[in-house]
Amino acid sequence: YGLYDYLRNSIQQLELPQRKAALIVPAFETLHYRLAFPKSKAELLSMLDMGSLYTFRYHVWPKGHAPTDYAKWRTATVPYRVAWQPDFEPYVVVRRDCPKYDQRFVGFGWNKVSHIMELDAQEYELLVLPNAFMIHMPHAPSFDISKFRLSAAYRGCLQTLREEFHQDLSRRYGAAALKYLTAERSL
Repeated sequence: YGLYDYLRNSIQQLELPQRKAALIVPAFETLHYRLAFPKSKAELLSMLDMGSLYTFRYHVWPKGHAPTDYAKWRTATVPYRVAWQPDFEPYVVVRRDCPKYDQRFVGFGWNKVSHIMELDAQEYELLVLPNAFMIHMPHAPSFDISKFRLSAAYRGCLQTLREEFHQDLSRRYGAAALKYLTAERSL
């Protein structure tokens, strides 16, 4: 409730039109098909403490959202900066002229990861909004995630696309892009 107005106000207060920043909207999830959506951060924190909400994908893919620093978010009252980490894939609000999603990553796998990596390569600030949140509701698995899980060929193609993406980053950003390749190899 009120997220749209909060985002518009944050965009103005943080002077987003004049700076390279990605505003991170912390993501949570529920395993319940019906949920009384929290009307405030305080309500959300209560639901989190009671176990009716969880940080997004903490049980299957914690690396995807852990850099959001949910412990800090709990008490934050002002936006705070976080650093890029491998496999970070937050939901963000960015200017229209930001880098576009890489079209190689359609279906399941690496669309948000590659986008955040490109934003970081272009030195975007990654700012977590203290009073924004979204909740992922349960749904049946997508056709593409099923293909990813069941097909070694699909996973192999995705790996090839990831390698191409790293090469393209290296060509565009030079030595600054080495941290992405190094992070990938250490995983």
